[in-house]
Amino acid sequence: MEIGLTHDQALVLSDWMSRVLQRSEFAAIVDDRAVWSPLLSINGALETQLSSIFDASYTTHLDAARQRLIADLGEFGAS
Repeated sequence: MEIGLTHDQALVLSDWMSRVLQRSEFAAIVDDRAVWSPLLSINGALETQLSSIFDASYTTHLDAARQRLIADLGEFGAS
Protein backbone atom coordinates (compact mmCIF):
# COMPACT_ATOMS: atom_id res chain seq x y z
CA MET A 1 0.00 0.00 0.00
CA GLU A 2 1.19 3.51 -0.72
CA ILE A 3 0.12 6.73 0.92
CA GLY A 4 1.02 9.98 -0.78
CA LEU A 5 2.06 12.98 1.28
CA THR A 6 3.55 16.29 0.32
CA HIS A 7 6.89 17.17 1.89
CA ASP A 8 5.12 19.65 4.17
CA GLN A 9 2.61 17.02 5.29
CA ALA A 10 5.34 14.45 5.91
CA LEU A 11 7.47 16.92 7.87
CA VAL A 12 4.61 18.04 10.12
CA LEU A 13 3.30 14.50 10.63
CA SER A 14 6.77 13.20 11.47
CA ASP A 15 7.28 15.92 14.06
CA TRP A 16 3.85 15.32 15.59
CA MET A 17 4.29 11.54 15.72
CA SER A 18 7.73 11.86 17.31
CA ARG A 19 6.21 14.00 20.05
CA VAL A 20 2.97 12.14 20.76
CA LEU A 21 4.08 8.54 20.45
CA GLN A 22 6.19 9.03 23.57
CA ARG A 23 3.36 10.43 25.71
CA SER A 24 1.72 8.13 28.22
CA GLU A 25 -1.68 9.78 27.63
CA PHE A 26 -1.43 8.90 23.92
CA ALA A 27 -0.53 5.32 24.75
CA ALA A 28 -3.59 5.19 26.99
CA ILE A 29 -5.97 5.99 24.11
CA VAL A 30 -4.54 3.29 21.85
CA ASP A 31 -7.09 0.62 22.68
CA ASP A 32 -5.78 -1.93 20.20
CA ARG A 33 -2.17 -3.02 20.69
CA ALA A 34 -1.93 -4.04 17.02
CA VAL A 35 -2.28 -0.37 16.02
CA TRP A 36 1.24 0.25 17.31
CA SER A 37 2.64 -1.76 14.39
CA PRO A 38 1.42 0.60 11.63
CA LEU A 39 2.09 3.67 13.76
CA LEU A 40 5.71 2.69 14.29
CA SER A 41 6.11 1.73 10.62
CA ILE A 42 4.77 5.08 9.43
CA ASN A 43 6.92 6.96 11.90
CA GLY A 44 10.03 5.03 10.86
CA ALA A 45 9.32 5.52 7.15
CA LEU A 46 8.90 9.26 7.64
CA GLU A 47 12.12 9.56 9.61
CA THR A 48 14.12 7.69 6.98
CA GLN A 49 12.73 9.76 4.11
CA LEU A 50 13.08 13.21 5.69
CA SER A 51 16.71 14.25 5.73
CA SER A 52 15.60 17.75 6.73
CA ILE A 53 14.93 16.58 10.30
CA PHE A 54 18.71 16.67 10.77
CA ASP A 55 19.12 20.10 9.16
CA ALA A 56 20.22 23.00 11.35
CA SER A 57 17.26 25.02 10.07
CA TYR A 58 14.75 22.22 10.82
CA THR A 59 12.60 24.39 13.09
CA THR A 60 12.36 27.10 10.44
CA HIS A 61 11.34 24.56 7.78
CA LEU A 62 8.84 22.94 10.14
CA ASP A 63 7.24 26.27 11.09
CA ALA A 64 6.94 27.28 7.44
CA ALA A 65 5.41 23.90 6.53
CA ARG A 66 2.87 24.24 9.35
CA GLN A 67 1.86 27.69 8.17
CA ARG A 68 1.39 26.55 4.56
CA LEU A 69 -0.70 23.55 5.62
CA ILE A 70 -2.86 25.67 7.93
CA ALA A 71 -3.40 28.18 5.13
CA ASP A 72 -4.47 25.35 2.81
CA LEU A 73 -7.01 24.12 5.38
CA GLY A 74 -8.92 27.38 5.43
CA GLU A 75 -11.47 27.26 8.24
CA PHE A 76 -11.36 23.48 8.69
CA GLY A 77 -10.46 22.60 12.27
CA ALA A 78 -10.39 26.22 13.43
CA SER A 79 -11.95 26.74 16.82
